[in-house]
Amino acid sequence: MTERPVTIIGNQEWCGFPALKTPAIRARIDSGARTSSIHASDIKVFSKDGEDWVSFEIRPIQESPKTAIKCQSKVIAVRKVKNTGGTSELRYVIKTPIKMGDDTFDIELTLANRDAMGFRMLLGREAMKNRFIVDPAQLNLLGDYSEEEISNFYKSVKEISSGLKIGVLATNRELYSNKRIMEAGEERGHEMIFLNAELCYMKMDASSPEIRYRDGRILEGFDAIIPRLRPSMTHYGCALIRQFESINAYSLNTGEAITRSRDKLYSSQIFSKNGINTPITGFAKSPLDTKGVIQMVNGAPLIVKLLESTQGKGVVLAETSKAAESVINAFKSLKANILVQEFIKEAGGKDIRCFVINNKVVAAIQREAQKGEFRSNIHMGGKASVIKITAEERKLAIKAARVLDLPVAGVDIIRSNKGPMVLEVNSSPGLEGIEGATGKDLAGLMIKAIELKMRYVKH
Repeated sequence: MTERPVTIIGNQEWCGFPALKTPAIRARIDSGARTSSIHASDIKVFSKDGEDWVSFEIRPIQESPKTAIKCQSKVIAVRKVKNTGGTSELRYVIKTPIKMGDDTFDIELTLANRDAMGFRMLLGREAMKNRFIVDPAQLNLLGDYSEEEISNFYKSVKEISSGLKIGVLATNRELYSNKRIMEAGEERGHEMIFLNAELCYMKMDASSPEIRYRDGRILEGFDAIIPRLRPSMTHYGCALIRQFESINAYSLNTGEAITRSRDKLYSSQIFSKNGINTPITGFAKSPLDTKGVIQMVNGAPLIVKLLESTQGKGVVLAETSKAAESVINAFKSLKANILVQEFIKEAGGKDIRCFVINNKVVAAIQREAQKGEFRSNIHMGGKASVIKITAEERKLAIKAARVLDLPVAGVDIIRSNKGPMVLEVNSSPGLEGIEGATGKDLAGLMIKAIELKMRYVKH
């Protein structure tokens, strides 16, 4: 039996998928990766002749993401694959012929979102076994195509409707809220791109400002971005938002508004100035003023909050004056900036989350703390249920979002003997608890808010 000759290939090559109507797609050749993957979007599983099939779209040209090929293939497996960030994710696996040079053979492909990658296709070592040897110093050893040739390959492919190009600026693609926003945008015909804020860097220049991704790609052509920044990324993330705005991308919440909402002291001062009722709040620099601050908020029990906290983290209940002094001074010894706030006992560990979009409360839930816990946040084990809010509470939530200049906000309200009070306003409100409790498509409403701002009309 004659052995198959082994072909030398470069670290990138053109390949084609005849069964997927994709004549040419540039592939990164990576012998360090076991499996091969292709960029796929709008992935949907369906049944055909009693077997699982998957429909999906391939956008083969990195520079022209609106060129989309609709495909269908039988699912041969669902596998857990580690992405470049080291996180495992489940991917559908298909088997299809690949054409490389003069050779055509079957390979297994995982369907993956490769928007953040430099190549729409990755060829792993299983597909290369006994066929190819990689020379990492070379590229396109099997042949190259000009831009005109690529254009001719796909001139008969209908471009997807001219939806918006929207980036989700966050750090974790797998969070429920981020996934829902991506899905909602794609369902409405938009090009959704996940942007890991940690992998972005920027150039400030009067004539040609830029944002680049770690792989060297210039991030451009975005109509809008949706910031979903964790607290530790506030400073850098807001700088990125301002940079996107400098290249004419609309941000659903601006960097300035997010900064205001994340700074508990600043937002408290804004609420006070605008007559928005909140629990009495104290702030002092020196430990010598600790007792005075405690008296200012009507004594213990009281709440101690880090200036930049979210999801209930960095929030402590001090039940006695002595405990309050100890907690406050401990924070100050760590040079942490804190607020001291009166404890609203009559609330009974309950608060109301109002989801505000464009000056309208679109959903509201009551959150109740689990037994032995005073924080009602869903991330801290709180229980969510639908609630009908009063006209006063609705008006308060809308005003709180408006004075911080947040088109999208989660406004937390507590019921007290003195009427409803604003606890805080979240500029990146989570969707899982409130969508699950209310059944409302809040991610879709966020996308609609962008469409309204951009005066986008779907054809």
